[in-house]
Amino acid sequence: MQKLFLQTHKNLLLRINKTLPHHYLPNWSLFLVPQEVLLVTASLLQRNIKSRLILRDLEKAKALFGEQDEERLQVFKGDTRKEGDLDPSIFEGVTHVICCTGTTAFPSRRWDDENTPERVDWVGVKNLISVLPSSVKRVVLVSSIGVTKCNELPWNIMNLFGVLKYKKMGEEFLQNSGFPYTIIRPGRLTDGPYTSYDLNTLLKATAGQRRAVLIGQGDKLVGEASRIVVAEACIQALDLEVTENQIYEVSSVEGEGPGNDTQKWRELFEAARSS
Repeated sequence: MQKLFLQTHKNLLLRINKTLPHHYLPNWSLFLVPQEVLLVTASLLQRNIKSRLILRDLEKAKALFGEQDEERLQVFKGDTRKEGDLDPSIFEGVTHVICCTGTTAFPSRRWDDENTPERVDWVGVKNLISVLPSSVKRVVLVSSIGVTKCNELPWNIMNLFGVLKYKKMGEEFLQNSGFPYTIIRPGRLTDGPYTSYDLNTLLKATAGQRRAVLIGQGDKLVGEASRIVVAEACIQALDLEVTENQIYEVSSVEGEGPGNDTQKWRELFEAARSS
């Protein structure tokens, strides 16, 4: 039985029980921010993959996905920012995790209830990784380009309230955790927002003309990244050997992209390592 988990800064967690069409991932977990998690969840539901969703507001899932058969989607509650709030039993048998927790770089209403970069990008990531079982074979963490350049323009402006610093701390905690990892650093996120879309609309979402994917290493890549592209990059990185214990920057530009073709993604990741 396969298990897939998805988590957001609003503490959205999804468990999938089924083999994906183009992967074999026995017991894997997936954690994503609202924009990406909604797109991935919609795609997984479309593939008839059973899911478990955990978030702060239990009514949120019903509003987004409507009434779903409990054999397809189950909803629970949790909060990564609070130590001890994640029941370890949720993660029994989990082997793969994607964590894309995040909030705004500058003070906003999204900072309410301690939803700050420190609590989300550092404390939340640390709490999540600390509760993962030894069965986890890969953790994919979504961070940001520029985390190694906090003292350089324009990154020092973005980091005025510590968002890049705390994301880098989350990266380092994962790297020192002992879990095999892949870190995805996207450029400025585009597309959406999708948080108010229903399931049918999400299933029709596309990356527009920005479908071509650029992948680099060394925190040298700049630009924008489609949320749809980032979500797919996370899924593809889960079980590719070339991505293990690696950090990649991801952006998207106009042109045809790899879509969900695993071989094309493998070639992109391999090319980034050899460049």
